[in-house]
Amino acid sequence: MESVQKASPKLSLVEQTINEQLEPTVPEEFKKDVFKKLRGGFFLVLGYLLSPLCWWNDLLFNLPIAYGFGYVCSLLSPKLLVPCSVIGYWLTNIVGILLMQLGSTDVFQKESQERNLKKELLTGVISSTVFTLVVIVLIQFKILDAPVLFSNN
Repeated sequence: MESVQKASPKLSLVEQTINEQLEPTVPEEFKKDVFKKLRGGFFLVLGYLLSPLCWWNDLLFNLPIAYGFGYVCSLLSPKLLVPCSVIGYWLTNIVGILLMQLGSTDVFQKESQERNLKKELLTGVISSTVFTLVVIVLIQFKILDAPVLFSNN
């Protein structure tokens, strides 16, 4: 009986050593860093696809989302379809820029810094508004050709 009791601590020590050897040697901080980089990369790509920086995204992403937003608003009043579609397009651009900012800070920043959400939101709103105004001016001066989507004919 005593030999079993003496062997038991030795056995638990061997068991503990084996468990330590079998445990992954990847530190927890590294796992968090990789997850943060992957999340940031996802947000960066998604933001790029929604942002005005991607020239081909409007047809595939922004316009269908904006039209869906306008359609939902038009259920309240049919006159809201076009204005709410423009607002929806503007919002997709803002969300895209904000997602790019969020993703790029996760990917490119070495250490965590305090974020200023108010400043990031203001930057996104101003840049998207300027882009939208530039597009409207280019259409008004006939530099860009806008298709007639909602004609009465």
